[in-house]
Parts: sequence; C-alpha cells; structure tokens
Amino acid sequence: MLFSPQIPLQLEPGRADHLDDFVPGPNQNILLAIRRLLDEPGAGLFLSGPEGSGKSHLLNALCHAAREKGLGAFYIALQHLPDEAAAGLDGLQGLDLVCVDDLDSVAGKPVWEQALFRCFNEVRAANGRLVVSSRMNLSSLQFDLPDLQSRLAWGLRMTLRLPDDEGKLQVLQQRARALGIELPGDVQRYLIKHSKRDMGSLLTLLEQIKDAAFVAKRRITVPLARDILANRQ
Repeated sequence: MLFSPQIPLQLEPGRADHLDDFVPGPNQNILLAIRRLLDEPGAGLFLSGPEGSGKSHLLNALCHAAREKGLGAFYIALQHLPDEAAAGLDGLQGLDLVCVDDLDSVAGKPVWEQALFRCFNEVRAANGRLVVSSRMNLSSLQFDLPDLQSRLAWGLRMTLRLPDDEGKLQVLQQRARALGIELPGDVQRYLIKHSKRDMGSLLTLLEQIKDAAFVAKRRITVPLARDILANRQ
C-alpha cells in the first residue's frame, strides 16, 4: 500500500470498482475513452457529470485497471478533505496515472488550487495520465487561479449523462451481484418507484437492505424494502 510522504494520505483507490462493472447506458463513448487512457501516456481527461452519474466509479475502476497492468496509480477524492491534505499532492509525477475526484468541492480554495496546479503541471511534464472529475463543467467552475482552468483545458473533456430507469435497474442488478445478493425484479421496481431516484440514494438503500436482510435473516422482499424505506423517513 502506498502513502504520500508528506501526510498520511492513502493512495489506494477507496472502492473496489471495476470497469467491467460499469453500466454504460448513454455513456458508452466515455467508457471507451477511459479504457483507452491506459494505452495513452500523457493523456488527460476532464470528466463532468451530475451526482450519481458514475464519476467516482470510473476513476476508482481506472486506478484498479492501471494497477493490474503494473502501472503506478493514485486516486484522491477532494470532498471533505482538510486543507492540510493538499500537501499530499507533492511528488506524484513519478506515477503513471493520477485521478482527482470532486474538483468542484475545492474551487475557490487557494491552498488546493495552488497544489493542484503544481501537481497537474508535474504530471503532464512527466508524461503521466491525468483524470479529473467535477459535478460542474470546466467553464462553470470559479477558480481564483485562472492558470488552473487553462491547464485543465489541455485534455479531452466529456460529460456523463444520468441513466434512465432501465439503466438504473441494470446498475442495481450489477451492484447486487457485486454484493453477493439476489435482488428480485419486484424489489427493483419497488425501489425505483418509491425511493429517491438518484443513483446515490438507490445504491445506499440497496446496502441498507442487504444489511437488514443479513441481521434479521430475512429474504430480500418488497415488505423488507418497505420497512427500510419507512425507517428512513
């Protein structure tokens, strides 16, 4: 396991996501572009999209795929990190891939903007690959450091689209398989109809249903899903 020498910042991807598990739906071209990055030293990608569109999944999965190919990879999610963690971005130019998630959460914070600008310059100079994600597109981000926006503009820019209801069902099915549980069709349809419809909420609810079924030794059924939803309200 790798750690930054400046602060105890874990460099391993935080989730066990994989590219083969990503349900592309309307984002097939983005998945193809992500896969090609591993064969393109010096490539850059700015990936924008709303909450629940799969940005974190793709960045974590890309890091795992890079590690499987013997490449050095770094993933960091900026949301909720203290300003002191910005020092952990120093010295990453020796890695083959750097993935930075949640850029919009630090826009307007000088300590992060300066650290990211240095990091991105170093990665590019070393012919490393850089992938950055944000809920907002690049032109909508309000940076205090204009050069940071210019630096991010040098690579490919793509926008993820949210899945439709059929796509959401596919994502739920895939995540259920990854969790080692069976999610019956009637339960899937119940969740889509009665819970919050964004993917983040749906996947969190699926985890809660899995845990409740395990603790109570119950099958995953519509009544169980109804009980979980009632307790969340």
